[in-house]
Amino acid sequence: MSAPAPVTMHVAGHPSLGALLTDALLTHPGRVVLVEARRKRETARHTAGEVLSTSRRLAAALQARGVGPGSRVALLMSNQSRWPMTALAVFLAGATLVPLDYKLTGPEQRALVEHSGAQVVVLEYGEWRKHPDGLGDVATVVSEAPAGEEGFLRWEELAGGDTSLVEHPVGPDDIACIVYSSGTGGRPKGCMLPHRAYLTQLDALLERFPMAEGDHYFSILPSNHAIDFMVGFVGPFVCGATVVHQRSLRPELLRWTMRRYGITHMAVVPLILTAFERSIREKLDETSGWKKWAFEGLKRANVSLTERRPNHGLSRRLLQPVHEAFGGKLRLLFCGGAFTDRSQAEFFYELGIPVVIGYGLTEACTVVSVHGLSPFRADGVGRPVAGTEVRIHEPDGDGVGEVCVRGETLMKGYLDDPGQTAEVLRDGWLHTGDLGYLDASEHLHLVGRRKDVIVTPGGKNIYPEDVEHAFRDVDADELVVFAANTLFPKRELGADRLVAVVRSELSDGALQRALVGANRGLADFKRVSGWVRWAEAFPRTASMKVKRGVLAEEVRGTVSEDELRGL
Repeated sequence: MSAPAPVTMHVAGHPSLGALLTDALLTHPGRVVLVEARRKRETARHTAGEVLSTSRRLAAALQARGVGPGSRVALLMSNQSRWPMTALAVFLAGATLVPLDYKLTGPEQRALVEHSGAQVVVLEYGEWRKHPDGLGDVATVVSEAPAGEEGFLRWEELAGGDTSLVEHPVGPDDIACIVYSSGTGGRPKGCMLPHRAYLTQLDALLERFPMAEGDHYFSILPSNHAIDFMVGFVGPFVCGATVVHQRSLRPELLRWTMRRYGITHMAVVPLILTAFERSIREKLDETSGWKKWAFEGLKRANVSLTERRPNHGLSRRLLQPVHEAFGGKLRLLFCGGAFTDRSQAEFFYELGIPVVIGYGLTEACTVVSVHGLSPFRADGVGRPVAGTEVRIHEPDGDGVGEVCVRGETLMKGYLDDPGQTAEVLRDGWLHTGDLGYLDASEHLHLVGRRKDVIVTPGGKNIYPEDVEHAFRDVDADELVVFAANTLFPKRELGADRLVAVVRSELSDGALQRALVGANRGLADFKRVSGWVRWAEAFPRTASMKVKRGVLAEEVRGTVSEDELRGL
C-alpha cells in the first residue's frame, strides 16, 4: 500500500500563521491532529475541528480581557496538547506569542516575562507554583489548577466560553513571535520574528520534507524550541498529520509511545541521538555468532540498496529488530541545535533511519541550511533552504570565515535593543558568529564559533568542535575542549594549550588511556595537553548546546591548574 499523499496547502498565499492554520484545520476537521499520553495512558485526543473551536473560544476570552494587535502573550507550558491550542489562540486574537522555556528557573522566567512586555502569561499549574510572588503586572491564566486555588484565571473556563471572536487583519510583516535566543550572554535577546519568516520557512521545509495524513510526529523537544515549533506544531497541522505528546519523557515511556502510536517523525538534539545510538550498540554487542554475522550482511545489503534514496519499507524488512525498537514506523529524525557527528548520522542511515542534519539559529527563524535525502549526505549541514542566502564573510586562505545569512526568514531585530541588533544585522545580512565554509556544491560546513576559536603560538586556528570530534569514541558522557587560558586566565596568551573537561564513569586509569589513544590521532598543534574530571552534568541551553562560558566559570572556581592531569 502506498503512503498517503501530502496535504496540499499553499502556504505562501496566506498573510499570517493564524490564517494558514485556520484554513488547514478547516480542510480536515475530522482528522485527529493531537494526542496526549501520561505515562502509559492516553489522556486526550483532539480532531482538527475541536482544536480550532477551542482555540477560537480561548482567543475570544483573551480579546475580552484586552488582548489584540500589539499585545504580547507569554506561554509557559511543557509539551502537551494545550500548548499548540494556546499558541493558535494568541495568533487568532491578533496578538504576538512569546514562547518561553518551562525548564528555566522561576527568576529567569519572570525576567523574560518582564523583558518581553507581555500583558498575559498562560502557564500550567506546575509552572505557576514557581512564582509565589507572582510574575509582575500581568494577567495570569493557569491550566490544570486544582479546585480551590485562587489568584488567576482558569484556562479551562476561558477555553469553554463564548466564541464571538473579532477578526483583526494581521499581515506578513507583523510580529508573530518574540523568541528568546539560546545565547549564553547575560542580556536577554528577544528575536522579533514576523509571520513572513515562518511562512517562508515552512514553505521551504515542506518542499523537502512533506508530512501527510497518517504520519505521527512525536514531540519531545520543548515546544518553545524553534525546531519543535515548526515541525511539531505548524507543519503537522498544515499537513493533516498527528502530533503526539507524552507528559513523562522517561526512556521506557519514549519506547512505549513510539510503539503505541506508530511514530514516523521526531526531532532530536545530538544528546538524544547519542543515547539512541548507545542503546542500539549495546544490543548489537550482546549479539554473537551467526546472528551478528547475518545482521552485518543485511546492513551491508541495506546500504547498497538505499544508496540513492531511503526506502523505509525495505530497510524495515531487512533490519526488523532495530526498527521494532523504535516502534517499527520511524522514517525520519530531524537533528539540530548543536554539532551532529557525521559518523553518527551515517550509522543511523545504514540502519535505514535517516537523520536530517541542518543548521539554524533563532535569529533566522528555524533552519538556514539542511541536507536532503536523495542522495543522503552527512558531511556539513546541507544547502541553504529556499528563501535563504548564505555567504562567507572575510574568508581566510582555507575559505573559512563568518557565516552570514540573508533572506525573508530573518528576525526584524532584538526587542528593545538596537545596539545588539546593529551588531548582528548589517546591510541586510545576519552575522551569525559561526565560522564555516561553502564547498564546490554550495553545501555549508561549520567549524566552530568565532568567539571560541583558539589561536596557537604558531598562528594556527583551532576550533574546539573539531578537536572534540576526535574524542567521539571515548566512553564519556560529555567532553568539552577549552583553551587553558579560558579556564585559567593568568596564563600568557602566547603559551596557550588545550584542556579537556570530561564527565565519564570510567576509572581514572581507563579514561586516561582512552584519552591518550584518541589524542594520538590529532595533528600535533591540535592535541590536548591535559584534562580534568567533572562530576556534574554540563550546563546547557534549551537547545542542548553546552554553555561553555558557564562551564568554564564553574571549572575555574573549583579546579586549580595544578590539578590538571597530563596527556
